[in-house]
Amino acid sequence: MPSRKKTTMFASSFCTCVASFVLICVVLATQQWVSSEVRFSRTNSSVIISLDYGLFRGTCEQFVEAGLQVSKQTFQVADSLSSTKTKSTNVAIIVVLVLSLLTSLLSSGFTCTNAVSNPYQTFLGPTGVYTWNSICGILILIAMILFPVNIEAHSLSEELARGCSTSLQSHIKSQHSYGYSYWILLLILFLNIASLIIIYFYDHARYSKKKEQERPIENAPKDVILF
Repeated sequence: MPSRKKTTMFASSFCTCVASFVLICVVLATQQWVSSEVRFSRTNSSVIISLDYGLFRGTCEQFVEAGLQVSKQTFQVADSLSSTKTKSTNVAIIVVLVLSLLTSLLSSGFTCTNAVSNPYQTFLGPTGVYTWNSICGILILIAMILFPVNIEAHSLSEELARGCSTSLQSHIKSQHSYGYSYWILLLILFLNIASLIIIYFYDHARYSKKKEQERPIENAPKDVILF
């Protein structure tokens, strides 16, 4: 049976891994990734398309300069994309998040196993937790980078806006504001770092205790050596 200290530390790490898993599910399920206002010119007027969307779906509204507002409509992101760059990047983000979901689940399993037992295999111990948490953190970081790249470099919002309205001419300007679904990724990253720190402190304490027990015989008292 594991010591009380090991159980407590791995149980704490397990909680952070489970929280990370739940939050990744929330990120995939919600559409509040970004809010964009895209302005286009139209014959004798300008049009503002307001969008709120995530990886799978979103909503858009149209405001004409004269003050006319078109009712809000829902769209599917994948169906509204025609560019290979935007579509492939969006798919890549989804794949990366699904992989991070799996690694988070594995990390939860490893920490739970260590909280209730002492695995014989080295990889099932702290090494495995380090591995899966690190991979999960890297994948989350990649997703955080790819999404703004798709918006800023590949003009994702402009492409989606054109699918929400007809007769749009030249693009004038865009404004973007990232929503809570996107910033949850940062919280997930911090949770993975916290899990790594907890296991590091346990591993370091265990290593120090092991070294203390393996002190060379020269450090023992002389009367003990003579005896």
